[in-house]
Amino acid sequence: MAISSVLVCGSGTMGSGIAQVFATAGYKVVVCDSARSQLDRARAGIEKSLAKLTEKGAIKDEQRVGAIANLTYTTSLEDGREAGLAVEAIFEDEGAKSEIFRNLDALLAPEAILASNTSSIPITRLGSVTRRAGKVIGMHFMNPVPLMKLVEIIKGAATSDETLRTIVALTAEIGKTPVEVNDYPGFISNRVLMPMINEAIFALMEGVATK
Repeated sequence: MAISSVLVCGSGTMGSGIAQVFATAGYKVVVCDSARSQLDRARAGIEKSLAKLTEKGAIKDEQRVGAIANLTYTTSLEDGREAGLAVEAIFEDEGAKSEIFRNLDALLAPEAILASNTSSIPITRLGSVTRRAGKVIGMHFMNPVPLMKLVEIIKGAATSDETLRTIVALTAEIGKTPVEVNDYPGFISNRVLMPMINEAIFALMEGVATK
């Protein structure tokens, strides 16, 4: 299935950034959230971000206009049923994410890929609540999404090689740098980050420097 449209579930900081990046790259994007007020904030934030990038010369004005036209905001998942890729970007709660994955699995075409922006929840477990575990993968974007290049691509135990290749290629296409990671706790960015944060706490405790 050729991916031409993307459904982003969640319109907070990460969801908005992910939607903006895909829309700027030319994809039709449906942004879904349970609260209309949050969607209004997301729209305002995305348009402000696009304007700032245009002012700085990072994108052309026609890209800004095109990105805005590519975005649809809705409180109904049904509006994204034609998407070839869904990216879940809600808060880090496995139960809530699993519920979204069940709903997406029932809604989208069998060949559609389901991705999670999780930074810590096992992709294998999220895939296990669906009937398409081979098409479930992690896409862990970094904050702020429009500026940060790295995206962790997490392969669950059942994720197919074809799904992995598709998402790695797609990530590069939207101007990001994909890094392939297996489904281990913390993936790679957080696994490297945590010891550094712990060392900072030890340094504070030992009086090496003040905070």
